Amino acid sequence: MLLKWLFLVFFGLSAGSIIAAGVFAFLAIIGVFPRLIGKTRTKAHILLYETVIILGGTAGNAVDLFRFHPDAGGTSALSGGLVHAALAAIGLAVGVFVGCLIMSLAETLKTLPVISRRIRLTEGLQWLVLGIAAGKCLGALLYFSRGMGL
Repeated sequence: MLLKWLFLVFFGLSAGSIIAAGVFAFLAIIGVFPRLIGKTRTKAHILLYETVIILGGTAGNAVDLFRFHPDAGGTSALSGGLVHAALAAIGLAVGVFVGCLIMSLAETLKTLPVISRRIRLTEGLQWLVLGIAAGKCLGALLYFSRGMGL
């Protein structure tokens, strides 16, 4: 029984690490972080960016894993107006991040015509984009229909 749990822990942590590395690599490749660093002219603080990105990813995983609720039972260190202020700040940060991510993805989509010319895809680019979108939609529908997002 202990061996089974050790295998589950090992494979769970391994799979989670691979997914997290893939997400961060995707964000780095599409240029979210370099664009933010360039626009804010804060190139001297790259170590701080790396630290905050790692801490943010770790905190996000911990909140998702442990289902942290800031006002659960009314005994939280954050109470009343502080809960709403903290949630507003978190919401603002997430909104800014999602906005930057969307703009980076929009610029990535501009590369599809270049890629199609390079691989000599003369017809069917719209079907390629439609296939990508349909796959994403189907994956999201399966994910949420099985209650995995709750």
